[in-house]
Amino acid sequence: MIERNRNEDKMALMVSDVNKRLSKIMEGRGKARQEKERAKGKMTARERIDFLLDKGADRIEIGAFAGDGMYPEHGGCPSGGVIVVMGWVSGKQCLVVANDATVKAGAWFPITGKKNLRAQEIALENNLPIVYLVDSAGVYLPMQDEIFPDKEHFGRIFRNNAKLSAQGTLQIAAIMGSCVAGGAYLPIMSDESLIVDKTGTIFLAGSYLVKAAIGEDIDNETLGGATTHSEISGVTDYKAKDDADALNKIKSILSKMGKQNNTAGFDRIPTVAPIHDQRNLYSIMPEDRVKPYDVKEVIATLVDGGDYLEFKEDFGKTIVCAYARIDGWAVGIVANQRMIVKSKKDGMQLGGVIFSDSADKAARFIMNCNQKNIPLIFLQDVTGFMVGSRSEHGGIIKDGAKMVNAQANSVVPKFTIITGNSYGAGNYAMCGKAYDPRLIVVCPIVVAVGPTWIRSCHCRRHPHCVWIR
Repeated sequence: MIERNRNEDKMALMVSDVNKRLSKIMEGRGKARQEKERAKGKMTARERIDFLLDKGADRIEIGAFAGDGMYPEHGGCPSGGVIVVMGWVSGKQCLVVANDATVKAGAWFPITGKKNLRAQEIALENNLPIVYLVDSAGVYLPMQDEIFPDKEHFGRIFRNNAKLSAQGTLQIAAIMGSCVAGGAYLPIMSDESLIVDKTGTIFLAGSYLVKAAIGEDIDNETLGGATTHSEISGVTDYKAKDDADALNKIKSILSKMGKQNNTAGFDRIPTVAPIHDQRNLYSIMPEDRVKPYDVKEVIATLVDGGDYLEFKEDFGKTIVCAYARIDGWAVGIVANQRMIVKSKKDGMQLGGVIFSDSADKAARFIMNCNQKNIPLIFLQDVTGFMVGSRSEHGGIIKDGAKMVNAQANSVVPKFTIITGNSYGAGNYAMCGKAYDPRLIVVCPIVVAVGPTWIRSCHCRRHPHCVWIR
């Protein structure tokens, strides 16, 4: 009995010691550095994880002691500078990988790369979605010789990004601080990416290096901030106003992800009635199909509770892509916007026309819905792809082919609602009959292929159409 008591006391002391060390590790490089992050309007890495994960659900941290006691000559690297937690987000089991910006501004030490690779290995083996919360200055340059060249070094991260996507394992990345150089590929090789306004930046080279290399004077926000990548380059998919907004968007995305198994596995929750009377559609849709209308009003009238999350809201605006629920089912909506829109890059764009940026956006969205096992609904009112020298020089054929390719290889159920025009190759890209929609629903006023092929001809010769009355 005395020996058992000693064993218990010894173990209690050991556990207490471990917990003390863990408490210290959880401070990163100290409370002062945490306060410095908060002063920038940012959460700490652990605060972000706590906000993201479902309250009261099981969680386990992986590799908390990685880096403990290493690199003392460089100031240490608690938790390897990156925090990895397995837990639940919106009821979906995930891995969360968060850079700790209190450790050398989130720079990658050799142990950081090793820990990230382990997280990806777990995701690959167990088909677990990964959420990357990116806040990193890139590779820690004084030790770059130990992280770049070998098989299990930095480059393997991006190889695993591609492998995870290929096997259908979802990756979501939120750029919540710096994201520099080679590290910039990680979030963009993920399936969906978000960026926080004013604090998130992503570029291959920062403003000082750009000045030294090519003599260009530019600030980091203009070079690679949220507005730049959400409205001009289209590199990121969502812009968030702050950390909480970004994390809530991630929750929304994951809440609609289909179950990861070999059955149908589509996600459904109890139905919420649309907030608008369905007869509102009668007044939204113009009698003259040449006149513009806002397809977002149509979407808000159709979806449960009028609630939807728009993908790349400020980019490729002539196609609206959104996640929503209809009758409780998670769906992805691809809709032609009939309003004249303004692109930050290309100026005014005609509604109902598919431009290069909108084709690129729609292709990515279709692929993302396939990654997450979300059925697709197409609201088709399209006059075709943009023509002219500017479009040809911009690669409209290439971008159109990308959209058609994504459409052809899509394996989730697809449903097409023709609400107006359906001309030429636009019919193909927006999931016409040749691309195997489960059903095609046709509104009373439609024009297919060209102005002379009116609704009576289309629906009489093609019995796959279903009327909306």
